[in-house]
Amino acid sequence: MNDSKTSTWSSEQLEQFSQADDLRISPFYSDGKTYGTPTWIWSVVVDKRLYVRAWNGQRSRWYRSAVQQRAGRMHLAGGNFEISFKPIMDNQLIKQIDQAYRIKYAGSSYLEPMLQTGPQSSTLNIVPRQ
Repeated sequence: MNDSKTSTWSSEQLEQFSQADDLRISPFYSDGKTYGTPTWIWSVVVDKRLYVRAWNGQRSRWYRSAVQQRAGRMHLAGGNFEISFKPIMDNQLIKQIDQAYRIKYAGSSYLEPMLQTGPQSSTLNIVPRQ
């Protein structure tokens, strides 16, 4: 089901990403060249794909930049990566991502708010930028 034009992460990278908790996201500013201020966010891996969502949902500044600019940079698992963003609208996939959040961040007081409609609506797939 991979689009041949879509870059993918290696199995080794996905394994590291699934365990790491240091994702800092920097979508481009409106000039399309300058990286935004790194924002720490949670990330999960589902079906060999990396996902993130914004605590403040679609109102989040970094989320709005990510959707408008469609690209930026992330720091995760000790490395920096040039990335692209793809919004997720599939409700079944959103439920799978919710479950991955429940497993990875079990016990956190921030978990339940991240499973609400606002953050769910800001779910993005992060892919390597070509």
